[in-house]
This record gives sequence, C-alpha cells and structure tokens, in this order.
Amino acid sequence: MLKTMTTFLDPAKADQTSRRDMLKPWADEARELLKLAAPLIAMQLAQIGSLTADIIMVGYLGKEALAATAIGAVIFYLAWLIGFGPVMAVSPIVAQTLGAHPNDRARVRAAVRMGFWSIGVMSPILIVALLWTRPILEFLGQDPKIAAMAEPWVIVISLGLPFWLGTALLRGFATAIDKQRPVLLIAIATVLVNIFGNYVFIYGNFGAPAFGLVGSAIASTIAYTFSFAALLTLVLYAPAFKKYYLLHRFFRPDWRKLAEIFRLGFPMGSSLIFEAMLFNSATLIIGTFGATAVAAHQVALNIPSVTFMVPLGIGMAATVRVGLAAGARNAIAARRAGHTAIAIGCGFMALCGVVIAAMPETLAGLYLSATDPANEGVIPLAATFLYVAAAFQLFDALQVTAQSSLRGIKDARAPMWIAGLSYWLIGFPLAFGLAKWANLDGLGVWLGLLVAL
Repeated sequence: MLKTMTTFLDPAKADQTSRRDMLKPWADEARELLKLAAPLIAMQLAQIGSLTADIIMVGYLGKEALAATAIGAVIFYLAWLIGFGPVMAVSPIVAQTLGAHPNDRARVRAAVRMGFWSIGVMSPILIVALLWTRPILEFLGQDPKIAAMAEPWVIVISLGLPFWLGTALLRGFATAIDKQRPVLLIAIATVLVNIFGNYVFIYGNFGAPAFGLVGSAIASTIAYTFSFAALLTLVLYAPAFKKYYLLHRFFRPDWRKLAEIFRLGFPMGSSLIFEAMLFNSATLIIGTFGATAVAAHQVALNIPSVTFMVPLGIGMAATVRVGLAAGARNAIAARRAGHTAIAIGCGFMALCGVVIAAMPETLAGLYLSATDPANEGVIPLAATFLYVAAAFQLFDALQVTAQSSLRGIKDARAPMWIAGLSYWLIGFPLAFGLAKWANLDGLGVWLGLLVAL
C-alpha cells in the first residue's frame, strides 16, 4: 500500500517502475534462454572443434589432402542432412508435448522411438549412395586425383553416419527436456576421442599404421560411435532420463507419429539442405580452380562456421522455448522467446564480424604454416574470403535464430521456400556467374554467398 502511494505521488518513480515491470519478462526470458542455450552452444563448439581439429591435422599432409577432405565432406554432409531432417523434427514435437502435458512420457517416448526408426530407414540408403562418391565428384568437374583421394575418406566415414544421426536425436531429446548438461561432457569427450584418433591413425602413432587422410575418417567414425554409445547409456541409466524408458516397446510402430516426424522433418531438412548445399556447391565450384583455392576456401569457411555455432545454439534453445510456450498456448511468451533469441544472436555475430574483418590473415594462419612453400598463396586468398565472411555474420545469425524460432511452432514450410528462393534462385546463379563469367573466381563465389544470406 505504501509503495503504491509513493509511486502515485512521484510520477518519475512511477514511470521507472512501469519500465522495469515492462522489461522484466524480457530479462527473465533472456536469462532462461541463455541458461538453456549455454550447454547447447558449448556442444556445437565442441562439434565444430572436432571438425577444426580434422582440418588442422589433415592440413599437415598438404593442400591436396585438405582439398580432398573438403570436397569429400560435401558429399558426406549432404547425406547426413537428408537423414537429419526427420531427426531434427523430434525436438519441437517433444517440446510441444511437454508444454501441453508435462507428464506425458508415453508420447515423448513414441516421438523418440520413431526418430530412431527414421534413422533405421534412411541410413542404409544413404550409405549405399555414398559408395558412388568418386564418379559423382568427377561428374561435377572435380580434379580426378582429388576425387580419388576423397572417395575412401567418404566410404570409411559413412560407417559412422547412423551413429552421428543417433547422437543428434538423443541430444535433441535431452534439450527438449532441459537435461543437456551431462550431454555436454560427452560432447567434449567425443572431441578428445577424435583428436586422439587423428593423432594415432593419420600419422601412425602408438604402433598403428599411418593411414594418412583415411585415418581422419577412421578417427571420426570411432568418435561418432563412442558419442552415441555414451549418450544411449546415459539416457537408459541416468535417473533424469531413465524415467522415460526410451527403448520400451522399441519395435512397436506409431505410424501417426512417424508420419508427423517425416512431414515436419522434410521442410526442416530441406531448409538446411538449401543452405548447406549452397555452401557445398561453392566448394565444388571453387574446386575447379585448383587445390590452392579449395584449401583457402576450406580454411575461410571453417572460421565463420565456428562463430555460427553460437547463434545456432541459441536457435536450438529458442525452438524449445517457443515450443513449450506454444504447447501451453501462450502466444505472447512464444513471440517473446523468438524475438529475444534473434536479438541476442544478431548482437553476438555483429561483434564477430568486426573481429574477423580486423585480423583475417592472423586467423587464416592458424590453419596452415605460412613458411611452407607448398602453401604459398593459400593464406592471402583465405584472408580475402574472410572479409566477405565478416560481412555476412549478422545475416547468418538472423536467419538461423528466426528459422529456429519458427520451428518451435512447427512452422517449417515458409522458411523452406524462403531458403530455396534466396539460395538457389539468387545465390547460386550469382555465385556461379561472378566466378565463371565475371572471372572473379573464388571471390565471386563468396560474394554470391553474401547476397544469398
């Protein structure tokens, strides 16, 4: 009563109290979002850290090995994305289920079970398709020597594909129930397993044969298998997860849930494929300009990929936050969660753009030895690409946080069409035209990526 009278008698204090009350829900949402996003960001950074370690350790084999990894990853990553679409749909389905019915473990279990079924259906088809890596790369105009080096790398790493998809599924489940912190420890351990595997199998340490480039694929496959086994053990036996009994009646079909996973996962996966394959197609276009250009592109692409993990983690958290609010039929909270994620993601990436533009050659020099004559021209070219990467940081954050927020309300079709139009009716023709017809080579490709984003 006294507080009410004080604010009535003091209009300035009343205005201040009103502003504080207005901002409090936004501050609370930012706190909850970042609390959920922090381990997700760490997991994404751990995952990209594993890829970065691959690039650096393969880089010591020379620019041809690095180029073979780059173009081989194009084919493998496309297969992974196709399988990842249905897997990605599980998280918003679980979040909305828990938002509407917090104790409905049966529906949660059914969604995760059908996610596993989707992996079982897709993985064999995708692995068989990857056996054709070399002819596909040669058909796309890649150097036959580089394509021949890439093929065994892809075939070996394809054996880890179902385990990587299974890992993604269990991570999405853990995020939806807000129990992702122990998952982070497994993600860090997976990076260490991959790095140790690279050290052993690429260079032939501890008595192992030196497999060279293929050793990197062996290490990655072992790391994917370890990650899935560790996560599966966690969700089956840790008290926070055990109560869901995820493998209970595992072979019992839920056709309606499986159909929902594919129906929602198709546009989600398509949006990712439109974007990822634009960047992968950029690698293939640049591959026609030689190993130096591909190596520079691979280095330059990895750096914004690292910064991208932060808004990606924020976006994944936004999917859950929006999904919980939508399940509870609270449109205001859902809108607030989405807008908060967009603002935080864009703010971070704007700062990253400034840092990348300020020191591109220093960053590129972390990946390859500047004193090695074999790498002449790679670092300056990578630095040129990084100036363009700095310019698209903000736009990349905006699209991933907005798109992830829309997934929380199971709105995936509009983002799919926007991505398709932006990346393939505008971005790809422009990248190809500037590279081939305007004779800008790799720089033209990167300018096309900027416009598309």
